[in-house]
Parts: sequence; C-alpha cells; structure tokens
Amino acid sequence: MENVGLLLIFWYGVLHAFGPDHLTAIADFSIGKNRNKTMLITTLFALGHGLSLFVFAKILESYHVSDVLLGYGDILSSLVILSIGIYLLYMVFTDRIQLKKHIHSGKEHLHIWFGKEHSHGNADTASAFTIGTLMGIGGVRGMLITLGAIEGQSVDFVMVFAFTLGVMSIFVGFGVVILYINKNLLNSKQNLRRVFATAGVVSVIVGSNMLIG
Repeated sequence: MENVGLLLIFWYGVLHAFGPDHLTAIADFSIGKNRNKTMLITTLFALGHGLSLFVFAKILESYHVSDVLLGYGDILSSLVILSIGIYLLYMVFTDRIQLKKHIHSGKEHLHIWFGKEHSHGNADTASAFTIGTLMGIGGVRGMLITLGAIEGQSVDFVMVFAFTLGVMSIFVGFGVVILYINKNLLNSKQNLRRVFATAGVVSVIVGSNMLIG
C-alpha cells in the first residue's frame, strides 16, 4: 500500500505541474537562458514548490485553518503570475530586454539580459526558488486531499519527495521546450521582444483568470 501511495503522490505532482500558472512561471524565468541555467531554474522552482508544500502541510496537520484562509494561497499564486506578466510587458515596452552577440572560440554566443547595462548574476535562479516556494502555498489543499486518499497518513519527507519528483519531471520536460525556443527563435531583437511580450500577455491572462475564478 505504501508504494501505491507514493505512486499516487508522484502522479499528483505530475498533474499539479501541468497547471497553467506553473508552466507560465517556468517559461517566464527560462526564456533567454542557456541550457544549464534553464535546467537549474526548473529544478529550483520544483524544489521550492515541494519545500513550501511540506512546511505548510505539516502546519495544517497540527492547526486547523479555514478554507477561506487557505484560499488566500491561491490568490497569492495568482498575484505572483500577474505581477510577473506586468513586469515582462513593462520591460518589453520600455526596451529594457537586451540581446548582444559575442564570438567565443570561433562560435557565436548570444547574451540576453534585463536592464540598460549588461550584467551577470544569479538573481533569476534565486527568484525561481522563491517564486516556487510562494506558489507552493496555493497547492497545499490539493496535496492534503490526495494524502487523505492514502489512509490519512501523516505528511513525511518521502511523500513530499515523491511529489517533487513528479513536479520536476514535467518542469524539466517543459524546460527542454523552452530551450528549443531559446535556440531557434531568440536570434534577433525583434523576435526577443515578441517572445517576451507573448510570455507577458499569457502571464497576465493566466493570473487574471485565476483571480476571477
């Protein structure tokens, strides 16, 4: 029964990852990144998501929280996606998304960055973990319902690890799709603006629909 329960949790993680808010967030953070950073971002997002679910699920095991209060987790996830969309559109329309070609060892290399000046940093990877953690709050209710189907077992690390693996499998797979877009479409400033504008519009639509729903 335990193995069946873990498979159920893994499958719930897979289904949970297909949520439009999650895929939208992954796309927003991964567009324009190289392969290593894209894979790192998707992994950190999944880990932050799993950690958040584990912490809040343990809290809810000990303390009763009303459905109304839990609903604020969904609102938080919606606002995160909506804010990212607005931010991306702002960066596009103020011409703050830049692309520059370099030649390294005889091979052309593209650098894409936000802002007026070219800079390197790990802010995007740290942000992916943070956003994944915040959005995990919105999935706590669903995870607890799934756990209830496994004879009311207490939430433990193995269960959350199985869930996180399910989430990560989809996120990494979606990251491969984003890598294809990065490699084949982001080869000009015009295409760059179009892709980020599309990501921004989709984020606004998804976030707004979640709030309305």
